[in-house]
Amino acid sequence: MANMSSEIARAILDMLDQGEYAEIQRNGFAQQLGCAPSQINYVLASRFAPEMGFIVESRRGGGGYIRIRRVSCERGAVLPALVNAIGPRLDESTMRAHIANLHSQDLISAQAAQLMLAAASDAALRAIERGVDRDTVRASVFKQCLLSQA
Repeated sequence: MANMSSEIARAILDMLDQGEYAEIQRNGFAQQLGCAPSQINYVLASRFAPEMGFIVESRRGGGGYIRIRRVSCERGAVLPALVNAIGPRLDESTMRAHIANLHSQDLISAQAAQLMLAAASDAALRAIERGVDRDTVRASVFKQCLLSQA
């Protein structure tokens, strides 16, 4: 499914490059690409999630559609909003997605991204005693890193 997933993602990104949003009808788009409609759902959930900088809207029914938009953001608003949105726990894969999105939108530098990844990685948190929730510590560390960039 990886190759088909990449093709689906590439087709959606091409549409986004041509306009402010990409609008598809799932069954028709799947037929056009020669894949199952469930593969479209998988790609939308895994590669176009909000933490990756996208908003996916859908309308059901005969004239239904799926609309994908890039979130365009300014640094001064995004970083504090992300700090507020993170919550008390943060797993490593979600943190990595946030960092990749921030870097791809030029909201943080490559050096800041690498430092954040290193500071809040599972490897860095390995020394934390059993019974202490690493995801809670990771959320706190990541929030402080974001605040230092704001």
